[in-house]
Amino acid sequence: MHSHGLYAGWDRGSKELPTLVKITTEIEAALDVEFGYILRIRNARNSQITFRIEHPPFKDDEGEIAPPFEGNQYVKTNDFRFFLGDTVWKPIADKCGEWRLMTWLDGTMVADKTLVLI
Repeated sequence: MHSHGLYAGWDRGSKELPTLVKITTEIEAALDVEFGYILRIRNARNSQITFRIEHPPFKDDEGEIAPPFEGNQYVKTNDFRFFLGDTVWKPIADKCGEWRLMTWLDGTMVADKTLVLI
């Protein structure tokens, strides 16, 4: 794990990762706050990254409790950096609490960090 905590806003369409603002496990919940962690993965080109974000119970667009966020992607280079995180959106109150971020590389857990939005 290269860093974790509070980051500057991130353009998800850009190849650049967000800039670290502060290493912390407590994040002040405010609109558009970006939080998470950056992993630096070496010598694993074409390996598969699987990730999961467990979050406080909040409702999705259909009014149902949103499931954990899950996904995967492949390591593209032999010196690969990967950001896993989220941003705070309205309503803010239901985003407060523990956010557990986990990442596996080819089935082996390589990162597990809990950040608390307060």
